[in-house]
Amino acid sequence: MEAAKVVSPRRYGGKSADQRRAERRAQLVEAALEIWQQQGWAAVTMRGVCAQAGLTDRYFYESFADRDALLGTVWDQMRDETLTMLVGAIASVGEDDALAQLTAAVDAVVHHIADEPARAQIIFGDHAGSAVLEQRRRDTVQLATDLMIDTARPFLRDDVDEHALRIHTLLGIGGFVELVLAWRDGLVDATADEIVEHLIDVGTALSGRFLRQVP
Repeated sequence: MEAAKVVSPRRYGGKSADQRRAERRAQLVEAALEIWQQQGWAAVTMRGVCAQAGLTDRYFYESFADRDALLGTVWDQMRDETLTMLVGAIASVGEDDALAQLTAAVDAVVHHIADEPARAQIIFGDHAGSAVLEQRRRDTVQLATDLMIDTARPFLRDDVDEHALRIHTLLGIGGFVELVLAWRDGLVDATADEIVEHLIDVGTALSGRFLRQVP
């Protein structure tokens, strides 16, 4: 019997079907990101994104079940980039104490907002009216809380109250988000360095309750 022939996937312009599909998906995400930055998340529509990307509706549904799936994808990308930036900032002072690591993390995020306000509004903007984005915002606050607690863990007192620690960390992150929103909207007149200084003052004031005393 003649051996079955192996049929290779067709290629166009040297690219496989999967590569072309990935490129179209990236185009849609980039178009959604641009519209979101310029007009807010509510302006991100299937037709608007397709027009911006130069693609038809067919290709939208090739990658996304609906508009919410696209919004969630853009959010996830910005969240992952922000968390990667945070982890990198903390790692850069990994041999230092907890307050030094907190300072590095806060400094990185605040200056990111100052330097790239359009990108920062994806995470720190108003998401009221979108259930998928509001849920992601809540989930991201919990992720950031876990990250801060895990980072502080080697420096915590042996008798630390874990319940109180989580509550205070949530309060700190929630307050941070509200502060940067007010700052981004011009309701707080301060430089990036001044915002960092105030935030670290609060962190320092709370640290005595949870961190071991350094000899």
